[in-house]
Amino acid sequence: MAVNKVILLGNAGTDPKIVYADKDNAFARFSLATNERIGTVERTEWHNIVMSGRLCEQAEKYIRKGTRLYLEGKLRTRTYNDKFNIVRYVTEIYVDNFEILGRI
Repeated sequence: MAVNKVILLGNAGTDPKIVYADKDNAFARFSLATNERIGTVERTEWHNIVMSGRLCEQAEKYIRKGTRLYLEGKLRTRTYNDKFNIVRYVTEIYVDNFEILGRI
């Protein structure tokens, strides 16, 4: 048995950027900031968020920088070659469900 489940509560760091893989497949991509306090030090972690299908449409309409979000999804890591032909790895959260909790 295996489980790949992520739950995040944080603020959108950017407006969603809509990317079209082809005319029928669109993806919304944006960053999400989560904060953790350890003693007197606060640490911010930035997550790469990806939404597709109807979630992409909702993200485009309702999510803006600073929007407080609750997200459920799964981790995926992909690779690509940069302009110097170096292999890079990117870990992203593919969202299955989300709720807007408020705006700043």
